[in-house]
Amino acid sequence: MSEQKKKKYNEKEFLSVIPDAMPAPDDQQSIPLRETVFLTLRKLILTGKLDPGERLTEVRLGKILGTSRTPIREAIRKLEIEGLVTITPGSGARVAKITEGDLQDVMEVRSTLDQLCAELASKRISEEDKKELLRANEAFEYSTKFGNEQEIAESDVRFHEVITRAAGNRRLNQVMNGMADTIYRFRYEYIRDDLHYEELIMEHRAICRAILDGDSEQAAAAAKHHIDRQHEFILGQLRKAKNEK
Repeated sequence: MSEQKKKKYNEKEFLSVIPDAMPAPDDQQSIPLRETVFLTLRKLILTGKLDPGERLTEVRLGKILGTSRTPIREAIRKLEIEGLVTITPGSGARVAKITEGDLQDVMEVRSTLDQLCAELASKRISEEDKKELLRANEAFEYSTKFGNEQEIAESDVRFHEVITRAAGNRRLNQVMNGMADTIYRFRYEYIRDDLHYEELIMEHRAICRAILDGDSEQAAAAAKHHIDRQHEFILGQLRKAKNEK
């Protein structure tokens, strides 16, 4: 049995993951430095490179990112507004921890939305989106065998985005986009453990098959099962970590 690939990053290791978290070079030229810093820190948090509870010091981050403290401070404030950072007087800024309450809130909403997306997609999916769904499913399966954690998470995102688009509801798509970053953080926590990959493949296949068959009831049920399993696992991890303290 493999253990979750979760660890603190020392200076050298942290420097090694910075390039992947930064916006593409072309994008960096068109956006202000403070926005580049914000997007970089945000991605490091969402992908678990900065652990929940880890302290964010302006001096250390400024040194690593090669910038002054001002854009670091501005980025941290924006991250606090997004709920990804907490700032406590006397303790400073830390990556926001994932609580059982947060998990419950997010997974309840995500389960409901994913069920609706799958149900509507099974009724409205176009022939082109059927092909795209199959391609996205194949890409996800390939990523679990040959990709890294970020590639697996991103291929999972693409799979669910096809379903959301196929649902044909603009407002639903907007709501899903609004929750995308929060969902990504929980998604990343889940895919860190490679023991889930075979089950994830089977769950995606079940959702895909039901949508392609036009079985709205089964599509919603498969989507609910998929999210319920993630909820159960992450909840177990949170309680395990709490008991180990």
